[in-house]
Amino acid sequence: MEAKAQVRYLRMSPMKARRVVDLIRGKSTVEAQDILRFAPQVASEPVLKLVQSAIANARVKADQAGERFDEQELVVSAAYVDEGPTMKRFQPRAQGRAFQIKKRTSHVTVVVAPVNK
Repeated sequence: MEAKAQVRYLRMSPMKARRVVDLIRGKSTVEAQDILRFAPQVASEPVLKLVQSAIANARVKADQAGERFDEQELVVSAAYVDEGPTMKRFQPRAQGRAFQIKKRTSHVTVVVAPVNK
């Protein structure tokens, strides 16, 4: 039984978030959490919370279905980052000009599933 967790409108560039998500794709959830705890990237904190949320969602699904649950058997079966809306801001520059700043957002999705399926 697979479980999914999403974070939408994460105030981080999709390129920066993808660097972290690529590290955990296909790994066991225990190993993925260890990798994210010690990763120096700023994106590792929200992705760690997302993996923990997906594990909790799997636990709830297993309880509702009456199945046994073991966190050690879960694997990050899918993890991807989609681009969210871009906020456009302007910064004043010399001689009355304006410089556009693009504040990018991301939608991050993590799916965990048992290893035997």
